[in-house]
Amino acid sequence: MGFKTFIKSKKILSLLAVFMLSGTHMLMAQDAAAPATAATGDAADAAKAAMWTGVEYYVLLFLLACVVIAIVGKILRVYDLTRQIQGKSELNWNGLMASICIVFLLAGLYGAYWEFTVQGTESLPEAASLHGVKIDEMFSVTTWITMVVFFITQILLFTFLFRYRHSSKRRAHYLPHNNTIEKVWTIAPAIVLTVLVVFGFFTWQEITNSADAKGEPASINVGVTGHQFKWELRYPGKDNQLGPVDYRLVSADNKLGINYKDKHSFDDLQADTMYLPVNKSVRLNIMAQDVIHSVYMPHFRVQLNAVPGLPTFFKFTPTITTADMRNRLNQPDFEYLLYCNKICGGIHYNMKLIVRVVPVEEYQQWLSHQKPYLTDALKKDLKMADANQQKSITPNRLALNN
Repeated sequence: MGFKTFIKSKKILSLLAVFMLSGTHMLMAQDAAAPATAATGDAADAAKAAMWTGVEYYVLLFLLACVVIAIVGKILRVYDLTRQIQGKSELNWNGLMASICIVFLLAGLYGAYWEFTVQGTESLPEAASLHGVKIDEMFSVTTWITMVVFFITQILLFTFLFRYRHSSKRRAHYLPHNNTIEKVWTIAPAIVLTVLVVFGFFTWQEITNSADAKGEPASINVGVTGHQFKWELRYPGKDNQLGPVDYRLVSADNKLGINYKDKHSFDDLQADTMYLPVNKSVRLNIMAQDVIHSVYMPHFRVQLNAVPGLPTFFKFTPTITTADMRNRLNQPDFEYLLYCNKICGGIHYNMKLIVRVVPVEEYQQWLSHQKPYLTDALKKDLKMADANQQKSITPNRLALNN
């Protein structure tokens, strides 16, 4: 009756029809677009079409599997009733379910093996920062512990279901309570989780410490500001300090709203590519001007949100130059990249920025060739806007006009 009701359900039939029409439409669209895509060489559109087709395909497979399982169940039920009508013993459902559990266990173990051998190779790339190695160690320890627990518990679970399936020849032993078992499965996980939490706490505390310790060289300040849909970079001058910003000062020429009443603002530099010196501490000063963005550099294990009105910081030390990583990967055109890891709008995919890690000497040479943020156009703009800024910011005159 349940299966009959399922088949007659108008909502289910409508849903199946929508998925089948969608899947057919996507498959036909892909087939029709394949020659054109091959001719134009538009790999991005092809990948996007394949992605959506894959979603429809797997949804249809799932629904088909559900229907097949329901049909097989009904067939077995009819077969069981037929045996009973013929005076034969009824189907051993307990044995059948126990056998299915073993098949499911073997299929699951193979799936886990496939996941580790195939998908496991698509893990994060080699860590190219000092703290990235520690993060990888933390993830590896957690993964190995949970993996061992997963395999042990799943094998025991399905083996017990098969071994102790119902049988008329024995009776189950009722165990309402056992203090020893309660203590074991409470204390053992608590100890393991405590070790993981403490280990992760100290690692994370060390990573997120954005203040320079006493006696160590000052970190290189790099300003990273996100807006739809681009990253803006700012480097400090000889004072190694970035000038403050004020959103009320943002204009066409002053895109970041730098406040030039502060003396540290005058030597700030602008850049289109993020250059970082190898083995030197770098402090990213992260901001956003419109919506929430996210600074994401997977090779450096760096990810932190850029929130409007809430400056955030992240300090790290790159350890592998771009040239060295190209040699390791055997990819002459390899580049580190800075992505936005938040879906921040229609052109979110365009928020990419090249990051190059170079020797200190090359970094200093590159820095000496960068243009100052305070351009001639901005100087003129500041003089023209002097009267307005006096009213909106402060009654004092700008340093440029004193």
